[in-house]
Amino acid sequence: MPTYTLAAAVEAETEIRKSRFIGIVMPVDSREAAQAELERLRAQHRAATHVCWALMAGGQSGMSDDGEPSGTAGRPMLEVLRHHELDGVLAAVVRYYGGIKLGSGGLVRAYTDAVATALKQAQRIERIAYAEVEIAIAYADESHLRYWLQQKQYALVGSSHDTLARLHVRLPAADLDQLKESLPRLASNASIRQIM
Repeated sequence: MPTYTLAAAVEAETEIRKSRFIGIVMPVDSREAAQAELERLRAQHRAATHVCWALMAGGQSGMSDDGEPSGTAGRPMLEVLRHHELDGVLAAVVRYYGGIKLGSGGLVRAYTDAVATALKQAQRIERIAYAEVEIAIAYADESHLRYWLQQKQYALVGSSHDTLARLHVRLPAADLDQLKESLPRLASNASIRQIM
């Protein structure tokens, strides 16, 4: 079953009973990247009352109510991301309090709507997992292998040469088994080592 991410960051603002809710959704590669974006948002919106967030990033998912009553911001935002089958996506909502309390149900609706409104404007794209490998081959087989990699549209990230030619290749993780099967036909005595 495919998972999706976003093509680019999107921001949408709504006002609910004098409070401003700025919903932001963006693609991120990791929890560290998400934390950096949240720091940038906090610096950009110093006067904001809350910067709540939810992150879907495989095993690095997380959420924060940032001072709102427990369960009224982060969890509802995370559920919106799950509902849209997103991964590698950070949702953040910047709230400027307008003086009128919304109650728990009102907060859940406000944070859910802020993320959903931003997602309506976002382009969803299929998320493809990549792998990186180093292929060690004899010099005589290097040009043939480079041609095959180019035909498959695998990215040649770099190369080095010592007793063997070593090609650093990035490819969809789903194609890794096919590469391992094809390698003996392409180059004698070739070896492959997964980098990530």
